[in-house]
Formats: sequence, structure tokens, C-alpha cells
Amino acid sequence: MSYGFLDIAVTPSVRAVQASMGADHIWQGFAEHREFDRFSRNEAAFIAARDSFYMATVSETGWPYVQHRGGPRGFLRLVDDRTLAFADYRGNRQYISTGNLAADGRACLFLMDYPHRARLKIYARVETVPLEADPALTELVTIPNYRAKLERIFRLRLESFDWNCPQHITPRFTEEEVTEAVGPLRARLAELETENAELRARLDKQAE
Repeated sequence: MSYGFLDIAVTPSVRAVQASMGADHIWQGFAEHREFDRFSRNEAAFIAARDSFYMATVSETGWPYVQHRGGPRGFLRLVDDRTLAFADYRGNRQYISTGNLAADGRACLFLMDYPHRARLKIYARVETVPLEADPALTELVTIPNYRAKLERIFRLRLESFDWNCPQHITPRFTEEEVTEAVGPLRARLAELETENAELRARLDKQAE
């Protein structure tokens, strides 16, 4: 049976290592299809909640390059169930990923949810789209009030995706997530401080 992501990832050399480690039988004989060639509501919700991801590309010389991409939550847009897009904002102007994709449009994305120890990995073919070439797409990926210079759009055609196990993912939390988590504690502390102040006032009045 098909296992879409591994059908791409597993090469003869990978199979040789699996065999040498006694793990080749694990990845054979699937009882059902795992093609994962379309995003479901589950993936759509996960993608919409992300404020960053990692993207790997390869140069003409064969060297891989991994780049962190970040922005407001949901900046990686779901165009349809097989297409993603995001705005490419001006950064340090090295353009390594952009150059690599001009030579070889294949990329791999890792989307991380550290608090819930979840990881979505995506194989895609990436197309660089000039801003004026597709006004509707430009509007879709533009984040209102986000102060960054938009230079181009990357449109990603899904080849396959898969989910990784949570093993070895250390939970990490953003400032916003920490603030949200401690919000009820801060509110309760404020209530207790108010009650304490009122009690002190009563005791001081009784002592007079």
C-alpha cells in the first residue's frame, strides 16, 4: 500500500540503512493507504494556528538550507486542500531559499506545535509568484497592519504530508501562551489582594 510521504523520502540508501538497523520490516506491508495528498480540516486548523515553520531547500551544489519563517499567526495560508501560500517579506536580503527554489522547486516544511508536542511535515513544489501576477493571491497572503515589505509570494503545491510522533519534542511556550495561561492566576491574585486590603482596613478601624 502507498505511504505518500515515505514514498518520496525513502530512497535505496535509506532502505539500506533501515535494513542494516533491522527496521525495514516496520515500513513495509501497510494495511491501508496513507497517501495524505490533501489537507483535511485537521491540517487546515493546525496550519492556521502556526506563527512559524521551517523550510528546507537544496542548492545546485547539493547543499541543503533550512530557513525559519515567521509572522503573525496564520500567515501561512491554505488556498485549497492541496495548495498553500505565504508572503515573502524582506529580510537580510541573502535570498538563499529564493535562489534555491529558482533552481529546484522542491521543498520540505516542518510545522511545530511545541506546547502540544505535535509536528506536521510537508513535501511541496514551490512556485515564486510576483505580486502583480495574481492580485487575489496577493490579497489573501497580505496581513493587514503587519509592518514588513512584501517582495513576492510563494505558492506551494502539496505532494504529500505526514505527522510525526511527539517523542523528544520539548514543550515550549510563547509569551502570548504564557500570558494566557497565567491570566486566571493573575485575576485570582488581584481578588485576594483586594480582599486582604479590605480585611486590613477593617482590622485597623477596629484597633482605633
